[in-house]
Amino acid sequence: MKIVYITKARLPTEKAHGYQICKMCEEFSNRGVEIELWAPERGNDIKADIFSFYGLNNNFKIKKIKSFDFFRYWRYLGKASFWLQGFSLGLKLLFTPADKEAIIYTRDPEIGWIFSLRGYRTVFEAHSWPESKTWLYKLLIKRTKIVTITRSLGELLVQAGLENNNILVVPDGVDLNEFDIDLSKETARKKLNLPLDKKIALYAGHLYDWKGAGDLAEAAGLLDNKSLVTFVGGVEADAKIFSEKNKKLIDLGKIVLYRHQPHNLIPIWLKAADVLILPNKSQDKISRYYTSPLKLFEYLASRRPIVAADLPSIREVLDENNCLFFQSDNPADLADKIKIVFNSNGLAEKIAEQAYRDAKKYTWEKRAEKIVEFIK
Repeated sequence: MKIVYITKARLPTEKAHGYQICKMCEEFSNRGVEIELWAPERGNDIKADIFSFYGLNNNFKIKKIKSFDFFRYWRYLGKASFWLQGFSLGLKLLFTPADKEAIIYTRDPEIGWIFSLRGYRTVFEAHSWPESKTWLYKLLIKRTKIVTITRSLGELLVQAGLENNNILVVPDGVDLNEFDIDLSKETARKKLNLPLDKKIALYAGHLYDWKGAGDLAEAAGLLDNKSLVTFVGGVEADAKIFSEKNKKLIDLGKIVLYRHQPHNLIPIWLKAADVLILPNKSQDKISRYYTSPLKLFEYLASRRPIVAADLPSIREVLDENNCLFFQSDNPADLADKIKIVFNSNGLAEKIAEQAYRDAKKYTWEKRAEKIVEFIK
């Protein structure tokens, strides 16, 4: 089997979707698939190549597609850059030859549509549901097989008239070899220069509002001075806004923010924590129903207790046996649940061990196997 995985994303990127795309290419190759990744040739502050940046085996081909880089003019074009970039790349792909025996795999519905019109077998991996453009979305994906990351998205696709046997629901995953490492909490903290005398609640990820980082910062203000809430991640612009908004808590030593970290260091950060936090908010549908956060699976594999927002998307993977839920959008309840974990070693150990056992169900290897079997 040959797969051409096509994305319009900048690669490599500090955002999670880049890692997910490239990791799946690596695992498809490990399953015996001849895989080629196509990505646009764009300006990039990250100078490392894809394989070294993500710590991947160099076992698949990469083809850069030349198209005009409208994002260079973001200052002048604003959001129009996205539309112009997509149109430019789509036009180029319309005339770019690919092996007729290859299956086209993409997370971009317009790319799947272009290649389905050209007579290729296509697979679309759905990660969201565009409420305002449902009719267009349905038009673009009606000719493809569909992989999606949550049951809620799968149900929406069926309701939209797509055939159930053309849809595979399979959550994201984790590399157990990366995250199940023999490293004590104390050793991890020494490596990262984190305090040994604090109880640390840690969040790893971006600082977007719907991810709940603001609620976690507010919860930090309700914890005692023996506690430290640590944020790991966020691009420069978001980190600046977050730091300014929470300056008082930072000055008081309640929270600390570390900018985006190389992926190979994230397992060490997670091992340094007493509890890992998944604070998603409920108002945005992507958070409530559609997300399958990579950090969720990395948390599971890290053998650390998890405190998570009680949302349908999160409950597709977590339950009362492998985490402690808090009421989403409620910083006071989040602070209370963090305190429970800090003060209850037995509970913390119990849910952490169950989380690790459950992580074994969600490896990238198993995800790739299910997808390959589905599209054969």
